[in-house]
Amino acid sequence: MEGVTTDCCSAEEDDCSDSEVLCLMRVGETSDWLRLFENAEVTVGRGVEVTHQLLSSTCPLMISRLHCSFRQKEDGQWTVTDKKSLNGVWVNGERIPAEQPHLLQLGDSIQLGVPLLGTKVEFDYILIQRPLKDIKPYLVKEHREDTKAAHTPRKFKRKLGVEEVEPSTSKHKLYRCSSADKSFAKPCPLSPVKARRQLSHTQPEETVTGRKEHEGELPPSDGSSSVWDLDNLQMYSQNILLLREQVSDTQRQVESLEGEPRQADPLRGEQVRELQGQLEALRAKMHRMETLEKSFSETKRQLEEQKTQQQEELMKKQLEEALQEQKKVIDELALSRKGFEEIILAKNKELEVTKEEKEKARAQKEEVVTQVTEVLENELQCIICSELFIEAVILNCAHSFCCYCIKQWRNKKDECPICRQAIQSQTRCLALDNCIDRMVENLSLDMKARRQTLITERKGMSSRHRRGDGDPR
Repeated sequence: MEGVTTDCCSAEEDDCSDSEVLCLMRVGETSDWLRLFENAEVTVGRGVEVTHQLLSSTCPLMISRLHCSFRQKEDGQWTVTDKKSLNGVWVNGERIPAEQPHLLQLGDSIQLGVPLLGTKVEFDYILIQRPLKDIKPYLVKEHREDTKAAHTPRKFKRKLGVEEVEPSTSKHKLYRCSSADKSFAKPCPLSPVKARRQLSHTQPEETVTGRKEHEGELPPSDGSSSVWDLDNLQMYSQNILLLREQVSDTQRQVESLEGEPRQADPLRGEQVRELQGQLEALRAKMHRMETLEKSFSETKRQLEEQKTQQQEELMKKQLEEALQEQKKVIDELALSRKGFEEIILAKNKELEVTKEEKEKARAQKEEVVTQVTEVLENELQCIICSELFIEAVILNCAHSFCCYCIKQWRNKKDECPICRQAIQSQTRCLALDNCIDRMVENLSLDMKARRQTLITERKGMSSRHRRGDGDPR
């Protein structure tokens, strides 16, 4: 690619090298970056009157004369507009509509002239913003030719008359090439009349060239020359047909001259010898052309075999890469599975530990309940009714009994059932009642129901005694 830009930046901008500017960074290249000048319309194309001129080395018509333009809006944002180009402008992989400004952001991918066959894009850029001093070595070189051309007076061509018109030696547009490498250029095919005329006026140099080709000095078998040879194979076949026609015409002329009655005319003999010499030259040339055709066919076959072999190697390489990727994925899955298994084992251990702790806590609770039950049965039972204290009272001898039980006992004997001391006083003990009530809350439902029944029965019996006999004392 040959990039050319006009002198759009002034000396003041060159002095401010620390200021950040926007440019189109070419992907994979360290040169030919396109700068976007502020407060100016930046045009891109293969024409001459554009800001940045792009010339394709593979396809001259890939970039239009005026392909696209970049313009900065009043708010500082940049837009790109497709100027009805042939191959379009692509932003982030999508082609933008023609003559409609498309808003750009930093980091956007901009592709110019994307081919339809899926090959690599030649002009691929990314919009970046960097200091001018950092990107200045990578920008396209500036020139002053356009400014000089503006001051040069324009010269008009003089029209030629009919007699002065010279035959044109320029080639058709499709067979021109703007690149310095002429290996991509294709020759214009000759018409049958021109080919016959060219073959009839062949110079001795062509014989030397044909001899070199016949001896094996063929063009190199690299990619460009092989493409050129294969493209010209059809042209050589046409030339062989024309040579055969000329050989047959020459033979007919020789036969017609030989069939006429011989006379002492040296000119006719000279014509016969000249025709015979031309016939031999044409036969030798046709033989060389056939040899070239065979060599071209062999080269084409070798190229096809080489291409097939390269495709097979590429497919093998892709298959190996796919297998390696699959192996990596399988290894990663195996590692993930191993990690999950370790996590599951750890969780199972935690559950087992938690279960053991719960069982220990349950056993401890049951043990506590058992101990409390034993304490209740041994220390907080009334010796008279063998039940937990109900409305506990303490005698003057410090022994405790149920209020109802000691009352019934005193109806028979007025002494302590345990120590046999005379009962002088009895006092309610609320602390024992509260302690027993809280302990009973942790007992089973049967024991709670049984205690509640006893309390109800004793309250009923106490009320009946008060209504009937009264207080025995």
